[in-house]
Amino acid sequence: MAKTRLACLLTLLSTHCYFSVLAVVLKTSNEAPWTDEFDRIELSCLIESISTSNPRIEWKKITNEGPSYVYFDKKISGDLENRAMIREPATLLITNATRSDTAKYRCEVTAADDQRSFDEIVINLVVRVKPVMPKCSVPKSVPFGKSAELSCVEEEGFPKSQYQWFKNKEEVPDDHKTSLKFFNSSYTLDADSGTLQFITVRKEDAGEYFCRAKNDAGYAECPPQQMEVYDIDVLGILMGVLVVVIVLMSITAGICCAYKRGYFSTQKQTGNNYKVPAKGDGVDYVRAEDEGDFRHKSSFVI
Repeated sequence: MAKTRLACLLTLLSTHCYFSVLAVVLKTSNEAPWTDEFDRIELSCLIESISTSNPRIEWKKITNEGPSYVYFDKKISGDLENRAMIREPATLLITNATRSDTAKYRCEVTAADDQRSFDEIVINLVVRVKPVMPKCSVPKSVPFGKSAELSCVEEEGFPKSQYQWFKNKEEVPDDHKTSLKFFNSSYTLDADSGTLQFITVRKEDAGEYFCRAKNDAGYAECPPQQMEVYDIDVLGILMGVLVVVIVLMSITAGICCAYKRGYFSTQKQTGNNYKVPAKGDGVDYVRAEDEGDFRHKSSFVI
């Protein structure tokens, strides 16, 4: 019985070994490599077993638009032309990685003489890009008790940047209650969008602010900007309004007095203001003292 089991086991092992020798099998040392922009990176594609002496090796880049060749017919092509090479037997070496190289890559090996003639592995490459200097917006002056928003935007970094805010060179914490210096402040900080929103500005919130955009590749900062907090002069505003009201009332009173004294009334025509019409028809006219009509002074001359 024992000999029978041993014979079966040996048969299975020999069969497995036979088919393993006749099958192409690939493996990789890193399925998710990463590198910084402009550095070199190796996408390993190792042939673990094969019996075909001259297999066909291909590399494809897989994007949303579909797969495209980067190594075909023993030549580097597409995006990686002049920037990559094949390291025997099938490893792809990128000598100058750029942000556009971030994608999935598929190594395909075809071995015509093997029982299992095809195998492939997929490698997910990430090229990290350091952030550039973010664009920061800090209000120069804010009234005491009002709201204020500080914004920070950076769009070049990959992976997407996270944001930190600093006041007088000290980091603004996500939760103001965790720091004695910011305990009395009232704000919300969004590390994903880079927005620092003051709900109610206090005198203590005045200072020099700058933002830092960071990711795995590095960080960049914008120049510091000063934010002032000033009091609203309520008494001064009320006094100004009062002065305007008094001036308007004085002007109105003056106009009323002028109307009462007749400065704006229209004078009526009197006898002394009457102008005698110009003589154009050869007839003289005389105004009667006791009548409001005219009489001829002389007859028409024919």
